Amino acid sequence: MAGTVFVSGGDRGLGFALCVGLLEQGWQVFAGQYMPEWPDLVTLSSQYPQTLHIIPLDVTSVESTYSAAEALAVTTDHVDVLINNAGVFSPTSERPIREPQDYTEMHRQYDVNALGSLRVVEAFLALTDKGRIKRLCFVSSEAGSIARSERKAWFGYCMSKAALNMAIKILFNELQPAGYTFRVYHPGWIRSYIRGEKNMEATLEPEEAAAKAIPIFLSQREDEDRLVMVDYEGNEWPW
Repeated sequence: MAGTVFVSGGDRGLGFALCVGLLEQGWQVFAGQYMPEWPDLVTLSSQYPQTLHIIPLDVTSVESTYSAAEALAVTTDHVDVLINNAGVFSPTSERPIREPQDYTEMHRQYDVNALGSLRVVEAFLALTDKGRIKRLCFVSSEAGSIARSERKAWFGYCMSKAALNMAIKILFNELQPAGYTFRVYHPGWIRSYIRGEKNMEATLEPEEAAAKAIPIFLSQREDEDRLVMVDYEGNEWPW
């Protein structure tokens, strides 16, 4: 079931691994690139010159998200699967409330993690409306689950992911009756660059995480009229 897919945050980490995995399965991949100085996507494009397309993208900018959609539309008139993967984390999130909070970093995390996905969906609607699958995928996190929250810090990151989950629910209410399907996904603890450098304390390499994510993103479910957040082992998480 190959088609056309867009992946935000395709430069490195999970996003890059998703691009690799989807290309290997024959998908036409459009990769949102935020860091042109990072070489991996360019190297990958030499291996898949016909099926990998690099699109500049800053999810904090409305102009950038619309420009990305316009650039993609030069090559194709539709997107089957849209994967909202771009995300950030700040170490200052780990401060408990008795320490001074870094509200500037909180705003940045909210802008990228919550509003970023909303900007991308808005900008790409004209393309996903024409998609064969109409699948919207979101890389969320267990950190956004209010019911299972046990942390005593991480305000910025957790609040941004909870806000993302609410945005997805509102999108679901509007778009699911129009034939859209949704995937809300907690990918596990990945050795990614979300902190700025690769986190080697984590348990999953990006390639392992992508191998678990892609079947969930692409497979059909019997209960598409129900919005759920699932993790890399297929377990459901409460909102």
